[in-house]
Amino acid sequence: MALSNSQYNEVMRRYEQRQLDNRHGQQERQQEVYSRVPQIKALDEAVGARAAACARRVLEGDTKAKEQLKEDLADLREQKKVLMAAAGYPADYMDMRYHCPDCKDTAYVNGRRCHCFEEARIHILYAQSNIREILKRENFQTLSLEWYDPEQKILGLDMTELEYMKLVIHQCREFAENFPEKGRNLLFTGGTGVGKTFFANCISKELIDRYHSVIYLSSQDLFEMLSQCKFGREVQEEVEDTCRHILDCDMLVIDDLGTELNNTFVSSQLFYCINERINRQKGMIISTNLSIGMLRDTYSDRVTSRIMSHYKTIPLYGGDIRLKTPKSSRFS
Repeated sequence: MALSNSQYNEVMRRYEQRQLDNRHGQQERQQEVYSRVPQIKALDEAVGARAAACARRVLEGDTKAKEQLKEDLADLREQKKVLMAAAGYPADYMDMRYHCPDCKDTAYVNGRRCHCFEEARIHILYAQSNIREILKRENFQTLSLEWYDPEQKILGLDMTELEYMKLVIHQCREFAENFPEKGRNLLFTGGTGVGKTFFANCISKELIDRYHSVIYLSSQDLFEMLSQCKFGREVQEEVEDTCRHILDCDMLVIDDLGTELNNTFVSSQLFYCINERINRQKGMIISTNLSIGMLRDTYSDRVTSRIMSHYKTIPLYGGDIRLKTPKSSRFS
């Protein structure tokens, strides 16, 4: 989804403010050092004076001026480094500092939008989209253990619904708290209404609140976006950026995998997306009504193999908990 002109201008104003703050911070650090160690200020002034003198000598035809300046500057920098260390400052204390070293807070790298711009775009769209309201309703704070039967045993497990779901809740909280150090990928399986989307939303909200970039897409929307990027005659920049960020964002959530119209393109793109994000060490959450066997039959052995070897699978059991929750909530 594209930003409006006003939204784009808002993002760029933030970058302009960052640049002003960066310069102000650098000036404050310079004045601090100069007041404590006046010799350093003198050295910086000498650098400017010698550079100006060199320019004059070059204009006058002195072919050795540049080489002499190079030697002089190296000597002045070494003197400055010694003085900075003696005063307890790191050598780069007076250098410019950036929020994003890649684009130096300009929003662009080599003419393309920086990843930090894309993250800012996602946060703006998230703040103004329906997902924000959904995550207000569907999060760990609104989760209730009253939805689960304390007596009904889960077939094949010596546990009640309540006992098992306590374990699931603990695993999901632990995943969100320790992301990405102790795991990046989850697969939620189970029938309709057991809470797969709800738990994916719980984790998404925790990650967004900690400033991780999260993209949430239904499987149909994901493959439609990838199709536009691959086969569109004139791919818009925003579509291209979103497709790129699908591979680069901290967490990609694919909801209801298996509900899309499957074909060879979908299977190949699913493998590409999963494999590429594994290689880039990015997180992914998949929810599906399909069992592992059905995933293999629907897509391919290599897709299922990647999931089984790199994802923690969390099966969800029980009845449709949507019947036990407010109508404003939704689950799958």
